[in-house]
Amino acid sequence: MKDLDIVLLRRCVELAEEALNAGDEPFGSLLADSAGRILREDRNRVAGGDRTQHPEFALARWAANNMTQDARVKATVYTSGEHCPMCAAAHGWVGLGRIVYASSSEQLVRWLSDLGLGSPPVSALPIKEIAPHVAVEGPVPELAEQVRKLHYRFYVGG
Repeated sequence: MKDLDIVLLRRCVELAEEALNAGDEPFGSLLADSAGRILREDRNRVAGGDRTQHPEFALARWAANNMTQDARVKATVYTSGEHCPMCAAAHGWVGLGRIVYASSSEQLVRWLSDLGLGSPPVSALPIKEIAPHVAVEGPVPELAEQVRKLHYRFYVGG
């Protein structure tokens, strides 16, 4: 992982905290072009009741409508948490490039279990099981710990 990857992942953690501060689950993501310039960023917006309002899904839709196929392949999605199956599928269908994440789905499931909350409503499959041709990097231990703390705040408070 390059220094720029860490910088962009840190921004995703900031977006996750913005989501938390807005009363939403702490997830944040951004889309960067091949030079590392941020094209679009978003945060989780499921608190309104639509559980499909994940930032990774929104970025995939934006990319499909605003980027050429070649630009999508060269782009990278950075995210605070590994894509869920819905978002991984959207990423694969749109033809985006690599995914870099701070914390894994496996970690999230463990954190939820540790808090006595059970499993999410959708199986937490690794991205590679949904979109096998997408290059994936993560998790990043230091940033994953920050993400864990955000989830703890969301579910327990403090």
